[in-house]
Amino acid sequence: MKILADLHVHTLASGHAYSTIEETAKAAAAKGLEMIAITDHGPAMPGGPHQYYFGNMRVLPPEIHGVEILRGAEVNILDEQGSLDLKEYYLKRLDIVLAGLHNVCMEPLCQKKNTKALVNALQNPYVDIIVHPGNPDFPIEMEKVVQTAKQQNKALEINNSSFLVRKGSRKPCREIARLAREYGILVSISSDSHFSGNVGELDLAVEVALDAGIPAENILNINGDRVRRFLARRGKRRFVSQSDGK
Repeated sequence: MKILADLHVHTLASGHAYSTIEETAKAAAAKGLEMIAITDHGPAMPGGPHQYYFGNMRVLPPEIHGVEILRGAEVNILDEQGSLDLKEYYLKRLDIVLAGLHNVCMEPLCQKKNTKALVNALQNPYVDIIVHPGNPDFPIEMEKVVQTAKQQNKALEINNSSFLVRKGSRKPCREIARLAREYGILVSISSDSHFSGNVGELDLAVEVALDAGIPAENILNINGDRVRRFLARRGKRRFVSQSDGK
């Protein structure tokens, strides 16, 4: 399975990643990617950028080294109410918004409360994808989260980096993938790269998706066109205007 868009990419602005946007785009072009989303961590992450960083992403060109650039964020879920660390003013101006649980931003809670946090985040109109929902530090009621993603027409991520840096991720990620196939929801297969050389590195996540029987038509980021259509349906300004112009 050839995936042409990587929707979870970090740069120097995240505070613990090591490449610039241009370096990452150049690496993506060398690997044949059509599209990447620049999704630096929200400001609650230690070393993360200020809120205004996300507002100023409008200065980025739509394409760098022939790769389409989405202006995004990986916002941090802060509590069981699903509160996010980026203001609505900025959220509604981004092309794509990922949301996830990180133990440096929110103390892991019980399964019920972790689940509530993800369900509430999925109900936020600006959130498009829940990232690394198989994180073993945050046990969840997986079926409830998958059902909510289906109800909200949103995607869940299979995160390639989880299999490298989050010990114990394989089993919960496989179960998320199985449920995603059962319920027919969209899945984003992403690198979560923190260095340009890792952009588009998706083999481990692709293997999990294939083993679960997720069909290619349910892979959100299999190509840029599918991502653009998804974001237009989600009401993202840049892609709604493109759609209207066709």
